[in-house]
Amino acid sequence: MALHRKKTILSKNKPQKSLLRVLKKTGGKNNTGRITVHHKGGGVKRMYRMVDFGQSRINESSVVQSLEYDPNRTCHIALLKYNDGEQKYIIAPDGLTVGDELVCSDLTPIKAGNRMRLKNIPVGSIVHNIELFPMAGGKMARSAGSGIVIMGHEGKYSQLKMPSTEVRKVLNECFASIGQVSNPEHRFKQIGKAGTARKMGHRPTVRGSAMNACDHPHGGGKNKQPIGRHPRTPWGKPALGVKTRRKSWTSRLILKRRIQKKHK
Repeated sequence: MALHRKKTILSKNKPQKSLLRVLKKTGGKNNTGRITVHHKGGGVKRMYRMVDFGQSRINESSVVQSLEYDPNRTCHIALLKYNDGEQKYIIAPDGLTVGDELVCSDLTPIKAGNRMRLKNIPVGSIVHNIELFPMAGGKMARSAGSGIVIMGHEGKYSQLKMPSTEVRKVLNECFASIGQVSNPEHRFKQIGKAGTARKMGHRPTVRGSAMNACDHPHGGGKNKQPIGRHPRTPWGKPALGVKTRRKSWTSRLILKRRIQKKHK
């Protein structure tokens, strides 16, 4: 079903050349050649699509020219064309079709793809590509199938329920796009074989307990051994279930923490 939908909706034309940029690969290494990101390397060549996450053209209508595949993200992108002929890519919401007319304004019709300020969006609506600061471009809910529910408006803040079940406040002057992000069936996609993972740039992962003692804190010992103490990184720092969020002033905007998943 997912394959059939992808073939019928997405355009087979080449991407807009003016909106392409060269994307260089690092193989997970920094400028000195040291590996800083493990299990990364190889992969097929790809060009970066310049996606407009903000609202560079307010109160100007545009028409959807095509829905396209983007190798750099899990969702689909839509090519918009304005009245003066300028074209831009945006994150395509679910249900968007070729020929739809979209607009970004303070107050717009509630239609998938339209972009408006949070304070003007009705409570209970699903939005995506939400800003953290006004006119700074969307930062939240940009992956395939993600969507944030507006729980209410209070003062200069809007209360948003994240996909992680966390409830937080965001300034209601920020812009957000109506609807859920496209390609929601991405979560059911199976890689299938190791060769596909290598094409995606994923290198093999080796368990720490399968290494020697000199290579990993979990390594060493004859036959299969338990890891001993708590799970650790190759450098001895705690891993799995450890808080990584640093203290931030935005913590006071969190009304309800996300539901913690229990590790088996």
